[in-house]
Amino acid sequence: MPSRLIIAKELAEVFKVIAHVDRIRLIEELQRSEMGVNTLAETLSLPGSRVSQHLSLLRAHRIVEERRDGRYHLYKLIQPDIAQWIVDGIAFVEGRGNAVPKSKINAARRLWSAD
Repeated sequence: MPSRLIIAKELAEVFKVIAHVDRIRLIEELQRSEMGVNTLAETLSLPGSRVSQHLSLLRAHRIVEERRDGRYHLYKLIQPDIAQWIVDGIAFVEGRGNAVPKSKINAARRLWSAD
């Protein structure tokens, strides 16, 4: 199989896994530090069970890894650069025209680019 096809298939799989609003937000939160389910759920205003399901999928596809600390499960990005892909994607959203107000684009860029 040609190398471009192999890589295209792998990228398509990654894009398919991250192609959910909640998972994109989880990735962006995890770019800063490892976090537990409860912290992520509170930060993102999502039910803990939903966060757990998304993290399970991200873990199954080797996007996040889990570390246990007593009874807590902490998650972090295996390759934090994936968060930069999302920040870079803001330019694509911006280039689509009036799909999203400029103020929302700038706010997301500031929030997601913060150190």
